[in-house]
Amino acid sequence: MDLDAVAPAACGGSLSVGVYDLTSGAGAVYGGEGRTYDTASVVKVDILAAVFLRAQDSSRSLSASEWDRAAAMIERSDNDAATALWRLIGGAPGLDAANRRLGLTETTGAAAWGLTQTTVRDQLALLKAVFGADSALDAGSRGRLATLMSRTVAGQDWGVSAAGTAWALKNGWLPRTATGLWVVNSIGRVTAPDGRAYLVAVLSDGHATKEAGVSAVEDAARAAVRAMPGS
Repeated sequence: MDLDAVAPAACGGSLSVGVYDLTSGAGAVYGGEGRTYDTASVVKVDILAAVFLRAQDSSRSLSASEWDRAAAMIERSDNDAATALWRLIGGAPGLDAANRRLGLTETTGAAAWGLTQTTVRDQLALLKAVFGADSALDAGSRGRLATLMSRTVAGQDWGVSAAGTAWALKNGWLPRTATGLWVVNSIGRVTAPDGRAYLVAVLSDGHATKEAGVSAVEDAARAAVRAMPGS
């Protein structure tokens, strides 16, 4: 990746971006692979992956109430639904256990789910578990999670979608009480103008406003995909 092409997007806050080409398997990270960030609501993808693993272990589908909460949590980022499913998986210990199976090694659950700590490298691992074939999630679970991510409501469909079309994503945004500055994150899959499908994760914090964070995240997503070989 041409890091100079991505660097301007990091202005105004701390930002890390990762991109992975689902066709070639090429990938790159800018802004520190090991830099940790609050997840905010992008952790909801991780929570739902843990819910699916729990159901798989019992050889069953999600119940009607689980599915309703899953849809609300991913499509419109409903926090009450997320809290209910967080409790279902056993909170932070349950998330950490699921992540060991999903290949996430740098993510640590917190008492408050939105303060879970993660890296852009781990968010790419999570996306690979959802959109790739080599996953602890079975094909049915992957397909359902991806479908929900493609149904994000209008007004919450910003972020990595700026880098292409046919997107499936989850965003997160959180004002920190201590500083008044914003955490703004976006993860998902997009189809770029070159026709290739990319997984993109952008994590950031320190923004004066949510709008400034969204702009930086979208600039970074576009720059990262453009910088990939063949784009």
